[in-house]
Amino acid sequence: MARQIWIERSGGPEVMQLADRAPESPGPGMVQVAVQAAGLNFIDTYHRSGLYPIPLPSGLGSEGAGVVEAAGEGVELPVGARVAWCTATLGSYAERVNLPADRLVVLPDDIDAETAAAVMLKGQTVEYLLRRTYALQPGETCLFHAAAGGVGLLFGQWASALGAEVIGTVGSDEKVELARRHGYRHVINYRREDVAARVREITAGEGVPVVYDGVGRDTFTASLDSLRPRGLLVSFGNASGPPPALELQELTRRGSLYVTRPTLATYTASAEELQASAKAVFEQLQRGHLTVDIRQRYALEDAAQAHRDLEARRTTGSSVILP
Repeated sequence: MARQIWIERSGGPEVMQLADRAPESPGPGMVQVAVQAAGLNFIDTYHRSGLYPIPLPSGLGSEGAGVVEAAGEGVELPVGARVAWCTATLGSYAERVNLPADRLVVLPDDIDAETAAAVMLKGQTVEYLLRRTYALQPGETCLFHAAAGGVGLLFGQWASALGAEVIGTVGSDEKVELARRHGYRHVINYRREDVAARVREITAGEGVPVVYDGVGRDTFTASLDSLRPRGLLVSFGNASGPPPALELQELTRRGSLYVTRPTLATYTASAEELQASAKAVFEQLQRGHLTVDIRQRYALEDAAQAHRDLEARRTTGSSVILP
């Protein structure tokens, strides 16, 4: 038997149950992994709440790291291999989980399981955002919302290492200092300042060429108002709820703007893209350009509290759940 967080219906954190379940033997193309750490991400709350519908009943958690304990037919990964994942299948909030082998990456020896579980989804998100959705260039200025969150802290470091000038938004003075320590040149406390007006001030009235917005409803209008003509809004998350419906004429009125809604799954759809993205993240870690700031650790039985803290914005940096 193995302990696992399980939900039978959508809803608040209270629907999360700690269950003992016997994992099946891995089938063809699958491996069974002993989970050493699972990542905590906003997408987990979307799966739990039903914002992103999933077949029920189901496990939760899409990111983690651990050790291969058994392999099904046709799998080349050896038993004992250290692996990490973030686009495999749900169920990482568990002591053991069966995963498709072709969605796993082998961990370098110098990257531990907690770091991997905290960086895979967030790091690969940053990779596709600043290298492929909009290829951020040295000297360019951009805006990133929720700069003190797990993705935000990684984004600030990576973008700064590229030579970009990064503006971030946060909700407290404490988070202002945290963001500055992680590569943000300018940090706006949205509780006390008008974000779009401040961005215009920083850019001498021009606006930025790109806004990366993982917050959604609460920041959507400010994001549009912060863009220069022909700028791009990259809406990649819904931490405050889905963005409002958009009249296309609003893009015209603000200067022929662009809007895209990318997902990590799309940008790592092939095995080649997945491996290349993970390799880029690992290289940034190994070069010292990225430091993973794990600020919260939760036991498996406290996963519901982890969701409450995340949704209440009581967390900063990265969080992991430890079986």
